[in-house]
Order: sequence, then structure tokens, then C-alpha cells
Amino acid sequence: MTPGDRPDYLRPVPTDASVPDAGSAAPAIDPYASGTPGLTPPLSSSHAGRFITDVIVDLGYVPAERVEQVVAEARTAGRSPESLMVEQGLLGADQLSRAVAERYGLQHIDLNIYTVDMAAANMVTVAAARRFRAVPVGFVDSDTLLLAMADPANVLAIDDVQMMTGLNCRVAVAAEVDIDNLINQLNSLESAVTEAVEEDEDEAEIGPAGVTELRESADDAPVIKLVYSILGQAVNDGASDVHFEPEERDMRVRFRVDGVLKEVARVPKRMVAGVVSRIKIMSELDIAEKRVPQDGRVAVNVDDRKVDLRVVTVPTERGEGATVRILDKTQALRTLDELGMLGEGRRRFQEAFSQAYGAVLVTGPTGSGKSTTLYSALNEINDVSRNILTIEDPVEYRIAGVNQMGVNRKAGLDFATGLRSMLRADPDVIMVGEVRDAETARIAIEAALTGHMVLTTLHTNDAPGAVTRLNKMGIESFLTASAVDCVVAQRLARTLCIDCKRRTVLTRAALEAAGFHVGADVEAWEPVGCARCSGTGYRGRVGLYSVMRMSEELRDLTVQSAPQADLTRVARQEGMSTLREDGLEKVREGLTSIEEVARVAV
Repeated sequence: MTPGDRPDYLRPVPTDASVPDAGSAAPAIDPYASGTPGLTPPLSSSHAGRFITDVIVDLGYVPAERVEQVVAEARTAGRSPESLMVEQGLLGADQLSRAVAERYGLQHIDLNIYTVDMAAANMVTVAAARRFRAVPVGFVDSDTLLLAMADPANVLAIDDVQMMTGLNCRVAVAAEVDIDNLINQLNSLESAVTEAVEEDEDEAEIGPAGVTELRESADDAPVIKLVYSILGQAVNDGASDVHFEPEERDMRVRFRVDGVLKEVARVPKRMVAGVVSRIKIMSELDIAEKRVPQDGRVAVNVDDRKVDLRVVTVPTERGEGATVRILDKTQALRTLDELGMLGEGRRRFQEAFSQAYGAVLVTGPTGSGKSTTLYSALNEINDVSRNILTIEDPVEYRIAGVNQMGVNRKAGLDFATGLRSMLRADPDVIMVGEVRDAETARIAIEAALTGHMVLTTLHTNDAPGAVTRLNKMGIESFLTASAVDCVVAQRLARTLCIDCKRRTVLTRAALEAAGFHVGADVEAWEPVGCARCSGTGYRGRVGLYSVMRMSEELRDLTVQSAPQADLTRVARQEGMSTLREDGLEKVREGLTSIEEVARVAV
């Protein structure tokens, strides 16, 4: 599409355009006038119609050589080059939106600076804005909206907005993350709670209700609206867990985003029982049983994204609460590159799980991404020549071509029973969600010794600790030495927001005070905080890894039941990096901060 072929709404408005009175519907403004904060015209007409990668190079955002490499990677991965550049941290969201604006010869709008006219923004529904990735942010005149879009080539979305509002649209390009943030503001939890409370004003306070009353309160429209608003906001914020925590006067709602909890809303006392009952009804739990914990699962669609919710109810002294784990299928399968496993550690791990037999262990605390790492490994070796079986509690993500089994203790199916039966199903690769007891550990080790590749997880603080843990579980040391081929310890650290991170120098004294002994100052990056990262300075997470490949000397020490300190010393001599060393390397690369590494890698 050339500039001359663009529809009228894709053509920039002249900066000297006069703006007639918008009448009573909205104040008359000229968003294109010179000096409007947050709105800038294209730099040059020469960029119009060119490839987006060429525009990115012309603007000096990414070197041409690096862009060529990404284009080749994107062709192999079936992805767009610009999305890969953003994912790899080469290109900021704001830079990408500016390049798109230049390509189409449109104005660029920075929604962090531009003052949004909420009267215009509310002319489309939140669902429609999210579907189109477009929000009206102002009035050009009484008949024309200023429409902020991430993809101005989506002419169908523009037509739909024009039909919904009855107004013409002029397009300005905004960063996709800024549009998402604006949509989230339009659908904020606080407003959802306020609206639900107002609708519930006439309802009597719920006392010690029976089953019938609980079900009726859970079916109230305000309660349903509130629960769905909370879950929808959690998915949009990228939360991994939602905590409903009853207190004396109300219920606190917290999201865990990037591993850190934050309070997002308060539910009034009279709605607490209804909210918990609605969550239990969704996950098919017994709403009359409040004395013992219950767990369930439900699949829901949030803005065309299918997510699984794992629900656990928690009876406390202040009442019954609930925790909801969000399993977003769009985030399920990620490559080892995306997880942050690179260099020598990546090579060691990949060599280990690509073998025909042996045991590969991934260790770390709950929530450190162990299962995600194993899924990435399975995805790399998943082909028609291998029979891959998994047993998990529960099956978090379904992988095409992999036979997955979920633990069902009520039916007598636990890890040991399932693993024992799997060995009779002619597997090549077995993944065990977690080794929790001696029986499961023994079966897994014996499977690795009899020609199967076994992938599993353990709860230990570091890689050498896995060997000691197996021995303490009653596994003979000579079996551990023969079966275990590789152990990976990992943690998850928050990644710095690419749009606001700032260069800094970490002095040798400061590093030593934090427990990092490098002998020199280190150039690094630090968090700042902006609208795109909700003021935290971080957005997303990256893995920190310590990979120990079993050598002959380590196997000898294992047979001798040597102390963990001896195993650590030899592994370090053979090139194993610690979690902190891997973290420090990612600090140098600008992926995370030294404070974050010190927080997660003790």
C-alpha cells in the first residue's frame, strides 16, 4: 500500500487544520495542532510504504546487521521480525510504534503523555477496544474521533469503530502495551467493585447462610460481575495467582504479578460469602463445606484467550478464602532462549535431555518455573519417533503429540502408581511432575537405568543438593550416580522494563556488600518505573540457571556419599556457574537488576 492508496482515515491530518466546534458532546480541541503533548507527526515522507524493518534501521533503533539476523530467525520461527526484536529486548514498544507510524505516514501518540478524553474513550465497549486494540482518545471535531491504534492497517477494526460510534476516525499509532494499559484503566477493578456495591446496596447482609442462601447470593448479578471482573483483570495484568483473603471488616484481593504480590481491591463484608461461593460453584466444589480445604479446576475464556483456573479454598480464622492459580495457555510453551537459558549451561542441559536414557532433574522452590523448563525441553525433543508420556499433578498445559496423565488420588492414582504403569506402555521419554516420596524416586531412577529418558523436578536449593536429597530419600548412592546425568537449579527474576530502565555503575564495594565478589566496578542497569510497568521498573521475568553435568569425579563422590560441599566444589571446578553468577551476567546484559538477583538467589 502506497501513501496515495491509503483510505482517508489513514492519512495524517494537516497540522494547520481548523477544528470546528464539537458542540455539547465534547469540547473542541485540535489534537494535531503543533505542540500537542504526546502527539507527533511523521519525521519524513520517505519512510511511507517501506518495510517496517527498513524503517527501524533508518530510525537508528537497531543496527542493520542485527536486523538481518532477526529476519532470518523470524523466517524460521514463522514470526514477524519486529515482534522478535521486542521479545529479545532489541526494540522498545514505543520505538516499534514510532516505526509503524513512520511507515504509514501517520502521527504517533504517546498515551503516557497525551491527555485522554474519557468521553471519547467510553464511546466503545471495553471488549470491543480489546478486540480491536484500538481506543478513541479525543475528538478532532464534532464528527471525527482521534483513534489510537497499535495496527493502523487493520481497516476492518476502523470500520467497526466508525459504525459503533457513528463518527469518522482519524488514526494515530500508539504502543500496544499503552493501549492495553488504557483499556485496563477503563475496566479498573476499583470501578467494578464500586458498581457491584452500588447494585448490591439493597441486599441484606449475608449472615450464617444455609446452602440455599449461599447459592442465591453467589448467583446475584453484582457478585458474578465482580468475580468475573477480578479474574479478567488478573489475566490482563499477567497475574499467576489471585488471593481472596477474608479479614475482619472486608476481603482483601491480591494479585501475584512477576512473583510479587500486590493488593488490587477490597470486597465489602456483605459480599464476601457470595464471592467465595461463586468461585466454588465455578470450579464445582461443595459450597456447604467450609471446614476443610477443597481444590478444583475450571477452564474459562477471557478476551478470546483460553485459561485454566486451579482453585484452592482456604478455611481461616476470619472466614473462608480462596486462591486461584491462572494457567494461561498462550504462555505455555516457551523456548529455552525465551526462558533465558543461554551459553554453556544451555548446551549442557540440551545435551543431557537429548540422550536416549538417563535422568535430568530440575530443582528449585515452588513457583520457580521448573515445569515450564521441562515443557520447553519436551517441546524440543517432541517428534513422531519418540513416545513421550508425562504424569503431572495436575496437567498444567496440554502439548500436542505428548500423552499426559493427571494424578487422581481419589481414584488411587498417585505418582508412583502412574509411573509404574507408564513403564509398561513402551515409553521413550517420561516426565514426572515432581518426585515427592521415596517410592516415586526409586521408580524414576530405575526407569532411567533401564533405557528411558526421565525428566523430573525436586525441591532443593541448588544443583548438588539434588544428589544429597535422593540419597536421604533412601536411593542407594550407586543408583543415583549411574542414573542422574544432569541437574538444573533455577529461580525466576523480574526483568527490567525496557522503556524506563537506566544505566548505572555498580561499585565494587556495593557489590561486595551484596555478596557479589567480582573485583571491579560493573556497568549495569537499574529500575526506574513508568506507566508501562505500573511504576515498578520491571515487566516480565527471566530465568537464572545453574547447570551441573555429572562427570566421573562427581559420580565417584556420589557413590562415596560425599558431603554436599565437596560436590559443589568439584562441580564449580568443572565449570558450573552458581545462580548468582548467572544472575550477575544477566545484570550486565541489562535484563535484570542486582537487587532482584540478590532477592531471588540467596
